[in-house]
Amino acid sequence: MATNIVWHKHEVNKSTRADSLGQAPRVLWLTGLSGSGKSTLANLLEKKLHGENKHTYLLDGDNVRHGLCGDLGFSDTDRVENIRRISEVAKLFVDSGIIVLTAFISPFRADRDFCRNLLAEGEFIEVFVDTPLEVCEQRDPKGLYKKARNGEIKDFTGIDSAYEAPASPEIHLEYKDEPAEDTAERLYNLLAEKGLV
Repeated sequence: MATNIVWHKHEVNKSTRADSLGQAPRVLWLTGLSGSGKSTLANLLEKKLHGENKHTYLLDGDNVRHGLCGDLGFSDTDRVENIRRISEVAKLFVDSGIIVLTAFISPFRADRDFCRNLLAEGEFIEVFVDTPLEVCEQRDPKGLYKKARNGEIKDFTGIDSAYEAPASPEIHLEYKDEPAEDTAERLYNLLAEKGLV
């Protein structure tokens, strides 16, 4: 932990940035099993928000592992560090006035709560993409469940590593067999009803 450092306060702050963008910055944190549809739904939701001239950025689980988190594996310890880094990046985006969408398995409640606690009240919106394991396995878009079942991948969430479902997410989105576009529209409407987009 660094010592002898002081936070430097700037005159242009989160409030002034958000005002100039005409929006309330926040994190829309999509969590769920691999294959639940998080990335697809986040992409469709961002497209919808972009069409409304909202300023957004999407942080996706696979994409950040090409750079920011490229040195991390998938052990429980590495998963915790992965989400810690993403949380800090999300906080910076919120400070810039941006609406941040994230698509991460983020299997542990404590890690999601870490991000929530970094932000102001109402800025962290947990979206539980609730897709049954058997549906995720049937989809298996990357062939990861098959590899995990064959022992080729260790510490795979839902197989040999735990997933702690959100206890009280702001949005509980059941997603099984309807088209992704319909589910994304349903997600948008649920967010809009709560005044979150």
